[in-house]
Amino acid sequence: MSAPTSASRLAAMTEADVRALDRAHVFHSWSAQGAVDALPIARARGSYFWDYAGKRYLDFSSQLVNVNIGYQHPKVVAAIQEQAARLTTIQPAFANDARSEAARLITEVAPAGLGSVFFTSGGAEANENAIRMARLHTGRHKVLATYRSYHGATAGSITLTGDPRRWPSEPGYPGVVHFWGPYTYRSAFHSEDDAQEAERALAHLRDTLMVEGPHTVAAVVLETVVGTNGILVPPDGYLAGVRALCDEHGILLIADEVMAGFGRCGEWFAIDRWGVTPDLITFAKGVNSGYVPLGGVILSDPVRDTFTDRAYPGGLTYSGHPLACASAVASINALREEGIIDNARMLGESVIGPRLREIASRHPSVGEVRGLGVFWAVELVRDRATREPLVPFNAAGEATTPMARFAAACKDRGLWPFTNVNRTHVVPPCTTTAAEAEEGLAILDEALAVADEYTSGA
Repeated sequence: MSAPTSASRLAAMTEADVRALDRAHVFHSWSAQGAVDALPIARARGSYFWDYAGKRYLDFSSQLVNVNIGYQHPKVVAAIQEQAARLTTIQPAFANDARSEAARLITEVAPAGLGSVFFTSGGAEANENAIRMARLHTGRHKVLATYRSYHGATAGSITLTGDPRRWPSEPGYPGVVHFWGPYTYRSAFHSEDDAQEAERALAHLRDTLMVEGPHTVAAVVLETVVGTNGILVPPDGYLAGVRALCDEHGILLIADEVMAGFGRCGEWFAIDRWGVTPDLITFAKGVNSGYVPLGGVILSDPVRDTFTDRAYPGGLTYSGHPLACASAVASINALREEGIIDNARMLGESVIGPRLREIASRHPSVGEVRGLGVFWAVELVRDRATREPLVPFNAAGEATTPMARFAAACKDRGLWPFTNVNRTHVVPPCTTTAAEAEEGLAILDEALAVADEYTSGA
């Protein structure tokens, strides 16, 4: 009798097998290992995944807001299979058809003047290299980033990150300075509306540059639409104002589109909505929905020209990996051919946005809803008048109970939510149908009754 193959062994595993091996041998990110009890997932398709008991979950998280094209898209799966049969890997010093075509397609959908791509394995490495490029291009060392941000977990990227995940890694990368970006609902500037918030946030950035010395600043790094820290859509005029400040002082503008790009906001890149052109764009996640790890930096022509006769001092073994690039080619073509970006925009304008606003009107726990495309946040509060969060900033232990109960209520009903601090994010795949979105929003509506129990209006 022949020995079982690797594939047959995996296929024969039970939920108990997977769970036991996970507990014994897998070291999980962002977790106390003794508290981890990861749910084993058996399969997925479209906007859904299933556990080993056969329970189906509608994914309102897109995993980590990356499965833009949905699970098991046949064109992307086929592209990976075909590439694997022909050439599984090749190092970056060689030219490769999948890599070249992926770069062409990415620059084709990027803003004009950004004509080349440096490939990485993910978003954190993309931000690391963008910082390096900006410093070498300008000859300056400081980089400004916002407090409400997440840019990755590698040394430089976690230093750029403004949220509490940065703290255990400090002291970090030298030269990073944080500032407050716009957030009208919880304004650091006591603004009364979006126009005032844009004006005052820009004044704050100008003052920060003044006291830091603009001649020492290489780049301003922004998540075009802030992701995990609240899906904060910048008020009109803000990004154009940042661009103007950068131009005034010879500073590069880096748009972190790792989460917001490739259809998530109903545009190829979120920054397209405001007609602003950055000097560098970092991307990952939605470029191929994480089917194979891939990220990168899109370079403006002037930044690329810095390295025409000067070697760029950086590289990665898996830069432009053929399997990853083949999946990106198939994914970008599918986004185009199947109207997926238009679908994401339609969902935001006609389904998710209106339905969330209607839900908010009936739940005292909802302080604000905001978003674009399939990138929305529902901010939960204990009191609408005072805007006290449902759970405190960086809460732990018992203080997180209201959000934990809300998330459990969603999962019990077959909806997998994306929660962070006092928010639930509505971030399904860009391929989600209107009916699927309505299904998930109906469950969200029911689950919010749990959050309402903790409010002053309950």
